[in-house]
Amino acid sequence: ASPGEMAGAAEEIGGVVGGCVADGLTDVVVMGMGGSSLFPEVLARSFPARPDRLRLQVLDSTDPAAVARVAALDPATTLYVASSKSGTTIETRSHLEFFWDRVGDGSRFAVITDPGSELGRLGREREFRHVFENRPDIGGRYSALSYFGLVPAALAGVDWGGLIGRANAMASSLRSTDPAVNVGLRLGAAMAAGVAAGRDKLTLLLDDRVATFGLWLEQLLAESTGKAGTGVVPVVGEPIAPVDEYGADRLFVAIGDVDHPIGLDVIAEVGQPVLELDLDEPLDIGAHVLVWEVATALCGAALGINPFDQPNVAEAKAATNDVLAGEAGDVPTSPLAEVLGSVRPGDYLSLQAYVDPEAPEVAELEELRLGLQERHRVATTFGIGPRFLHSTGQLHKGGPPTGVFLQVVGDDPVDAEIPGRDLTFGRLKHAQADGDLITLHRHGLRAARTTVAELADLLDDRTNT
Repeated sequence: ASPGEMAGAAEEIGGVVGGCVADGLTDVVVMGMGGSSLFPEVLARSFPARPDRLRLQVLDSTDPAAVARVAALDPATTLYVASSKSGTTIETRSHLEFFWDRVGDGSRFAVITDPGSELGRLGREREFRHVFENRPDIGGRYSALSYFGLVPAALAGVDWGGLIGRANAMASSLRSTDPAVNVGLRLGAAMAAGVAAGRDKLTLLLDDRVATFGLWLEQLLAESTGKAGTGVVPVVGEPIAPVDEYGADRLFVAIGDVDHPIGLDVIAEVGQPVLELDLDEPLDIGAHVLVWEVATALCGAALGINPFDQPNVAEAKAATNDVLAGEAGDVPTSPLAEVLGSVRPGDYLSLQAYVDPEAPEVAELEELRLGLQERHRVATTFGIGPRFLHSTGQLHKGGPPTGVFLQVVGDDPVDAEIPGRDLTFGRLKHAQADGDLITLHRHGLRAARTTVAELADLLDDRTNT
């Protein structure tokens, strides 16, 4: 939606927020994946909670522990928002049925979806508090400044008018064909030139105040450009390394006031390209959303691909369904040492963890990511499953075949049934992990399933030899 159009939705959104506050609701859970959840996640972490609005959290995990944590909220004061463009997303529909089964009061639910979707119909049938219908011609990852991003923003008390205002102020310059005026044009050209020169690892250095903006950018870049064997590989949240560990495949982009222990100037002095983008305060991400969307679309055009499709995303979903139906066969395995032994300069290591996003393993894997980076001197990425399937998954299968994938799947000591299906969240999570591993192998990519302990042992052994 044009930022101007969304300003016209203020009355509708404001009415729903006012009703929630008047009814004493204190928490809002956005149940969504990819383009329906990543911008709300950025908002939840970039802006302080307000006592006169709802505390915002996102549920985009099929890990039973993550579901249980949300289930611990008081249903009498919680609004559950099912957010899905298609209305058929398996994770979101499973979460919705789980909480509907427990709560069963339509005034505690809302929907954000496209017109005519099954989810919208269900919301009306069950008399949900509200069904928000988005413009259907907006792609999921380009939907941050539409209902998908702005409804959660308003519920949480983020100044969403300010987000739109920053975007509006930037919009006219983004229509200019003069690169001196149009930062989106400069950025898109730099990314495309980077890919052409082998510098396809776009390493994002983010202002601490908007550190999670990288999660949204990661999907935008990976899913828009990672196809037909090419694409930008976004590297987000990577631990800082000594400059001599960075290969000739990097392009650095710093957003805002980056507190970098080495210094951007030092990175630039050793010949690494560094772009710097201004950000005065967190609300400026409204402008950044628009800048990066334009830059990504232009980069896609320069690479000769369609930045608005995601041809490989359906593969992992189909493979998950095959696993659940018992039709997938054995999950392929490769020895960890063999897969890591194949890493070459220009590759990237992708850690993929099907665990509770707040599990202790996440911090352990961050440590191991640093160890892998130091050992192999290649770019590293880290995704929580199944979230990344709706984000970077497209790039993994459709982008350059330089990824080396290490999958970790957490145990589920406690599980939870998905109502109406002969299925638990734990089984769904494991099927998603199996389906993705099958799909990676089908593409002839290097992938291994491992554990935190095995990875740590391997790194220790090699450090000590």
